[in-house]
Amino acid sequence: MSQQPGLFTTFWDNFKQITIAVVLAIIIKTSIVEAYKIPSASMEDTLLIGDFLLANKFVYGARIPLTNWRLPEMHDPEPGDVVIFLFPRDGVTKYIKRCVAVGGDTVLVKDKELFINGVRFPDPEHSKFTDRIQPRAPGGRESRDNWGPYVVPPGYFFMMGDNRDNSYDSRFWGPVSKDLILGKALIVHWSWNDDIYPSPEVSLSDPLSVHRMFIYNAVHFVQKVRWGRLFNIIS
Repeated sequence: MSQQPGLFTTFWDNFKQITIAVVLAIIIKTSIVEAYKIPSASMEDTLLIGDFLLANKFVYGARIPLTNWRLPEMHDPEPGDVVIFLFPRDGVTKYIKRCVAVGGDTVLVKDKELFINGVRFPDPEHSKFTDRIQPRAPGGRESRDNWGPYVVPPGYFFMMGDNRDNSYDSRFWGPVSKDLILGKALIVHWSWNDDIYPSPEVSLSDPLSVHRMFIYNAVHFVQKVRWGRLFNIIS
């Protein structure tokens, strides 16, 4: 007659399995793939507010947790890549923009048109411009639409949003150091449109507001999911 495992043995086996699963999840999240949510309109219409995407952290050399070390990269960000990085001015906030130039490149924006090393950089397929051209200010001071020329320092990357007239990017705060690069955007795995049937506000003073929000979103679930964007490859 087989002997049943003891309580401690059962607990220990479950603990080991859970620990292994957690460790693997942490390794995958910190070193290979991570999920991000789009909070702003700076990458419209390539990425929309409410898009949830997966990013490849391995391709640029993922950071090893709790250290300043990185795994060997496959390659550095290249012009045209949609990149997630830490905002240079605080080193904490995660930004997503398109890399348009790398170290040694000369960037020039002339009447909204982007030139890299004197060659017109093609507008991304879903990029857009929304207002009039801003000329240079008196004295030749740069504007959003007439900027540069500027030579990107070695080891840095120049980032711009695809929604060029509504993007806070390297034109305003400079290039991004390689040390701040996190990953390359890969695919939209979920997309939630809160502009249509906006969710009711949640208030700490009203505990029932949470229930109302969940019920409201459940009722309008089909309408609020952007079904056509699910599993779209980001390019």
